[in-house]
Amino acid sequence: MALKDLFTKNQTKKKKYATIPTEAAKHDVPEGIMTKCPSCKKIMYTKELVKNHKVCLHCKYHFQMNAGERIESFIDEGSFEEINENMISKNPLQFPGYMEKLEKDRQKSKLNEAIVTGIGTVGGHKAVVAIMDASFRMGSMGSVVGEKITLAIEKADELSVPFIIFTASGGARMQEGAISLMQMAKTSVALKKFSNNGGLIISIMTHPTTGGVSASFASLGDFNFAEPEALIGFAGRRVIEQSIREKLPEDFQTAEFLLKHGQLDAIISRLELAEKIASILEIHQPGGEIKW
Repeated sequence: MALKDLFTKNQTKKKKYATIPTEAAKHDVPEGIMTKCPSCKKIMYTKELVKNHKVCLHCKYHFQMNAGERIESFIDEGSFEEINENMISKNPLQFPGYMEKLEKDRQKSKLNEAIVTGIGTVGGHKAVVAIMDASFRMGSMGSVVGEKITLAIEKADELSVPFIIFTASGGARMQEGAISLMQMAKTSVALKKFSNNGGLIISIMTHPTTGGVSASFASLGDFNFAEPEALIGFAGRRVIEQSIREKLPEDFQTAEFLLKHGQLDAIISRLELAEKIASILEIHQPGGEIKW
């Protein structure tokens, strides 16, 4: 057989098996069954990732969690009771399109606001827990977020139990202007009163915790923790570099940078978080001892 004929024969074979999947075949693999890690680029089954508390099975990258996933991974099963769940934001400044955006976020996230608060147990120890959710207005802090946090702190004071907050926010909500900025002082005063009464405050900063949230209640814990590689800071990198006319370190505003400079007490993997927080709650019980 001539070389030309052999080449033609092989080409024909290749074409025979180079088929295009039908529409039905495409639907045999459901959308979302696989997830690609943005850090190590490895692909894994989404179900396995969720089982691992949304921590990459290969490089330990921490994916963002919504409030429901956080409750499931952190709080004892069946112990969480939500409080003030029906509070919704108004439009005090008549900001154009604000109410429509809020409604879209409610439909998308299945939440009424950017934070879920409630009472539950962690390792058998009762606490009031507040969980910010970045899927609602990027976790931005408006009047309802500030009010729900304040009411949760007051509930912890009333029950004489610790207050635990998970922060995830882009900062103050611009559509509410100065009203949103007032929540920084409001929540800080509530935490101070709670602390004066002997209350225990645990803040866990997740990616991202920025703006007015990082400059107020997020940083006022008796214990300030963070998840690995979480972005934590007030102003953005470009704004700071332009202001000081200097290049910032590559790891600037990461949890690791803040720990190195004394602004965090520890960085804790999500896989160990419930156990370690339970240990802290244990030592604050009469006769308790740390188990780390």
